[in-house]
Amino acid sequence: MSVSIDSRAVLSPKAQLGENVVIGPYTVIEDDVVIGGGTHIASNVLVANGARIGRECVIHHGAVISTTPQDLKFHGEITTLEVGDHTTIREYATLNRGTYARGKTTIGNHCYIMAYAHVAHDCSIGNHVILANAVNMAGHVLIEDSVVVGGIVAIHQFTRIGCHAMIGGGFRATKDIPPYVLAGMEPLVFTGLNIVGLKRRNFPPETIDVLDRAYHLIYNSNLNVTQALEKIKEELTLTDEVRHMIDFIEKSRRGIIGRRR
Repeated sequence: MSVSIDSRAVLSPKAQLGENVVIGPYTVIEDDVVIGGGTHIASNVLVANGARIGRECVIHHGAVISTTPQDLKFHGEITTLEVGDHTTIREYATLNRGTYARGKTTIGNHCYIMAYAHVAHDCSIGNHVILANAVNMAGHVLIEDSVVVGGIVAIHQFTRIGCHAMIGGGFRATKDIPPYVLAGMEPLVFTGLNIVGLKRRNFPPETIDVLDRAYHLIYNSNLNVTQALEKIKEELTLTDEVRHMIDFIEKSRRGIIGRRR
């Protein structure tokens, strides 16, 4: 096994490192840590107990990984912070492990977490998610696959963000953001379907069209959300994407973001 560890790093002999792991100077790796092969960890990084880091990840200078939750209900229970493969964590990002509520905080594969972002306890982040600089997540947030969150966005605890959604920078997310949409303005509202993002991800035109029609019923008709969902079920083609949208909205406890006024 070929591992490159700077002589100035502090590495617990109990930590488990895969092949070709690189650890920079003044980085601290605690006991209960697993790091997958090919992962590069820069200088002055703290990888605390409970960290489970995948393969081919890149963790930049000053990041803090798997520290204890900022939650007064946390009483030292053994929990984890799990990061998938090919994920990048930029400078000074802070990622907390879970509490007894979920037992873990999870981040998927191919994610990009920019500088100063904070991922709180018990959050679940899917694959191909981008969190721009200084995104601040409270606990128990769910972000599905292929979401883009703009810089300096604050996300309220227990908020859910649906797949392929995009949130503009500098806003606050206090209600659920349905999948496939653009969200912006203050307070945060639906500003349209994420058409550019869907086209870039090779969604067929007919899929984009039926999603656009579905969201027109939800946000641009005189129907309430329940009535709009019933009309969608009756009148539109129920593709997998439309079914997911319906399921996401029906399961919302915080309510979904409103329409532009």
